[in-house]
Amino acid sequence: GYGHADFFEIVRRFYAGLIKLLMPLRWLLLAGYTVLAGLLVGWWLLGHPGVGTEIFPVVDAGQFQMRLRAPTGTRIHQTEKMTLQAFDIIKETVGADNIRISLAYVGLPSTNYPINNIYLWTSGPEEAMLRVALKPGSGKRIEELKETLRKVLPRRLKAWMRDSLSAEGLPTEVVEQRVQGLRLSFEPADIVNEVMSFGAPTPIEIAVSGKNLDHNREHAEKIRQELMKIPSLRDLQYLQPLDYPTIDVTVDREKLGRSGGTVKNLADAVVAATSSSRYLAPIFWPDPKTGIGFQVQVEIPADRVTKLDDLGQLIIEDGGNGSPLRVRDVASIKKDKMPGAYDRYNMRRQISLTANRQDEDLGRVAAKISRAIAAAGAAPRGVEVDVRGQIPPFREMFEGLAFGLAIAGLAIFLLLTGYFQSPRLALVVMATVPAVLVGVMLALVVTRTTLNLQSFMGAIMALGVAVANAILFVTFAERQRRQGTPADQSAIEGARQRLRPILMTSCAMIAGMLPMALGLGEGGEQTAPLGRAVIGGLLAATVATLGILPFIFAIVQRHAKTTSPSLDPDDPASPHYAKA
Repeated sequence: GYGHADFFEIVRRFYAGLIKLLMPLRWLLLAGYTVLAGLLVGWWLLGHPGVGTEIFPVVDAGQFQMRLRAPTGTRIHQTEKMTLQAFDIIKETVGADNIRISLAYVGLPSTNYPINNIYLWTSGPEEAMLRVALKPGSGKRIEELKETLRKVLPRRLKAWMRDSLSAEGLPTEVVEQRVQGLRLSFEPADIVNEVMSFGAPTPIEIAVSGKNLDHNREHAEKIRQELMKIPSLRDLQYLQPLDYPTIDVTVDREKLGRSGGTVKNLADAVVAATSSSRYLAPIFWPDPKTGIGFQVQVEIPADRVTKLDDLGQLIIEDGGNGSPLRVRDVASIKKDKMPGAYDRYNMRRQISLTANRQDEDLGRVAAKISRAIAAAGAAPRGVEVDVRGQIPPFREMFEGLAFGLAIAGLAIFLLLTGYFQSPRLALVVMATVPAVLVGVMLALVVTRTTLNLQSFMGAIMALGVAVANAILFVTFAERQRRQGTPADQSAIEGARQRLRPILMTSCAMIAGMLPMALGLGEGGEQTAPLGRAVIGGLLAATVATLGILPFIFAIVQRHAKTTSPSLDPDDPASPHYAKA
């Protein structure tokens, strides 16, 4: 025990001697500290150099969700085969033994069925949702796996589609055109990203809305061309299917009327043949044994209607007097396209662009997206562009945290001014704030950690401990000065006496945060930024408190009065004290 005490006494004497030796250079040290801290803090605040910004730390959840889009208009049984093929490719890439569970939804329930047992977030039979969870210890990182699948899946699925469509006898140019319609997009699979996306299918969504859909699409295409220039964006595509294949039946009303038919007759024939009779004549059959009613409907199998001439052969009506009246006799039939889904926001039609990001933080991506939208030019009259997903809450969070930190700093300054009854002493204590910010910045840069909600909380915690240590020093040094000791001597004595408690507080906090900063254990990446920010900020603040604050105190308080500025007549230290 005595050995340790003697050793620390030697350290304390050496520290006090060093402060005394450097005291004549206090103005130079103050200028150096101010310039260095000011440059680093300003550099950081202007652009976060080397430090990315996020809402929450990126955590490997061990699972991913992917939306697979076959060429628009693909029938559900073909989409199902493609989904199974995609699962086979994923198993080969990941390893079948590394997959814990896999799940998929393919297409939509047919509109011919009156009841949907489940709502699927798909826009048509060409879409499928795949969700895969990996086993713990698989050795696969999800972000790296996504990037691999973005390269492997399109290439192999397109090759599979070419073989499948060519086997059906489709021309080569038609096969290539359909193959290019294959798309995939990864979506949030963990609860944090799902919640913070606020309903957007991907973390980044740009919605172009307005009354005129053509104007919306025209401006959305300009934005898409600009977004394609951002290298960190992945899976950039339209959310809605905009070119769904349709058949346009144009009726010659005059010819139809002369032939004795009506438009209703023609529509009934086409609808019944291409969809179901339930839309024309709902028929319910009650089972006499159970009393349960069943809907009876007549449909033509999809594989029986494969070309336009099949529709032209449909009979509109046949009175039995001569040849029947067919669709081709009174209408022209051709292929066409239309939007496969209409999305509205506040009753305004919208077109959405969705994207993911890779190898770049959300803050920089958000800034590039804003520049891309501006580069696309002014939107047509009545067209609005809204950025959704994680970018709006990200901006609101950082604005709120920055404002809250500024208010907290002001509140601390006012409280210290009231406690010390001196704004100059409050400024001495607040001189540690730049050191905290610099320490947090350096810790995040060295550990390659982003500035997020966790690291922001760590910075606030480090600031609180740093201010407490500074108060320890200032309180003792000011007490010495009030007793008649010169300001420089008071600063040296205050630093010498408060060395032990300041080091004990800082070391205890750093030791407690070290396991968290290492990110050990499951989900450790979520809280590691908090520990790293605390350690970095507290290390820098401790150095500033012990190495810079004594000189600042000596400069600020060198001409200060020793009498109390208190106006309280009940305060014995006040010159206005009234004895009983």
